[in-house]
Amino acid sequence: MKLENMLKAVNAQQIIGDTNLEVNGIHMDSRMVKNGFMFVAVKGTQADGHNYISKAIENGATVIVCEQLPVQIEANVTYVQLTDTEEAVGKLATTFYGDPTSKLELVGVTGTNGKTTIATLLYNMFRLFGYKAGLISTVCNYIDGEAIPTDHTTPDPITLNQLLGRMADEGCKYVFMEVSSHSVVQKRISGLTFAGGIFTNITRDHLDYHKTFENYLKAKKAFFDNLPKQAFALTNLDDKNGTVMTQNTKAKVAAYSLHSLCDFKGKVLEDSFDGMLLDINNREVNVQFIGRFNASNLLAVYGAACLLGKRPEDLLVKLSMLRPVSGRFDAKRSPKGYTAIVDYAHTPDALVNVLEAIHEVLRGRGQVITVVGAGGNRDKGKRPLMAKESAQRSDKVIITSDNPRFEEPQDIINDMLAGLSKDDMKKVISIVDRKEAIRTACMLAQPQDVILIAGKGHETYQDVKGVKSHFDDKEVLDEIFKGEL
Repeated sequence: MKLENMLKAVNAQQIIGDTNLEVNGIHMDSRMVKNGFMFVAVKGTQADGHNYISKAIENGATVIVCEQLPVQIEANVTYVQLTDTEEAVGKLATTFYGDPTSKLELVGVTGTNGKTTIATLLYNMFRLFGYKAGLISTVCNYIDGEAIPTDHTTPDPITLNQLLGRMADEGCKYVFMEVSSHSVVQKRISGLTFAGGIFTNITRDHLDYHKTFENYLKAKKAFFDNLPKQAFALTNLDDKNGTVMTQNTKAKVAAYSLHSLCDFKGKVLEDSFDGMLLDINNREVNVQFIGRFNASNLLAVYGAACLLGKRPEDLLVKLSMLRPVSGRFDAKRSPKGYTAIVDYAHTPDALVNVLEAIHEVLRGRGQVITVVGAGGNRDKGKRPLMAKESAQRSDKVIITSDNPRFEEPQDIINDMLAGLSKDDMKKVISIVDRKEAIRTACMLAQPQDVILIAGKGHETYQDVKGVKSHFDDKEVLDEIFKGEL
């Protein structure tokens, strides 16, 4: 693509060099730059791209986009100076990859909990309808049926536009995407056009990055503030900040709720560990999901699909066909007669939701044993809260390692134990080794009991000292269950 055409997407302060040249690619990582590439120097949280301009040129960059011009100007390189390269990189990438979201119906899902479930279920539902669809999520990205591994909830803007471009080229009509608070603040979604946005809920998370809950809330709200007039904004009235999210949006606002009258009203009529009977807008449907938080997620899916033009009667049929997302309330029945549930719950609120869902179904017929940890190098303030919520809603708790990263596992466990009273401690033990913790929970469990293994869900690794070694909670359970036969 000609550089002069790409530059129409941004307001350049200054241009030095030829704009009538062909750009072969675009990148923010100097190591990935090839001959004829545009290198965009961004001041990131870990490093400043301006320090790698010379390396990018050495690797073949012919265009440098930056906020500060380097001291040495190379003769065969075009320099484009902007006030905000972080904001511009998404717009430049969107232009380079042919404005893919103008050819797609892109729906973003944001909130603390439920993003992966809602985005994935919408993707699965629209494929059931016969459409080619794309998914951008924490677990995996998909171009229709092709899996594309992912490292971030929301990729960087160049990877994101490249992915969306492929989705458009391969005939996807709909794309469902998790939108993280980091991606909003870091402007990774700049330049994208959304057909709709969904708000799930907001509770304490990522305060290691955002510093305050108010900043975190503002990041989520900014997504809705920037939705276009022709889009929809679907919000959860059961969250106290549900109306806050959409108060300044230009989009068409709609709401879903299990408790209030609104556009998409739901109620749990019956529940068991096999599924629920729901009432949605006075129509009944059996679903293969457990817990009120999943009823809320399904309402969001139903509401979004309605807003995308699908008929309610067709949607109820498809809802009944959907299955839970990997690592989200994944229930396995032990040969000994207890149930083990693997769930990604890694915030205090998510733990409360899952444990309450278990109690709603269990109704005192067995005990609840919770295996839980907390991630290293993340918000330390939620550690004692997670331990406290687990202890209040469980008969036994085993505190263990999650992904300790560069922290000592025992230090994280000690931070969690600090949130417990003397009475709480009577039902709590700590076992650093996660596999041993799960094995101990299974040994303690009796028929009718439920074990919750929280925190890692779909993850198939454990991150220790910068090394990701294979670890899968579900595989550990399968191994234990084989030994029980």
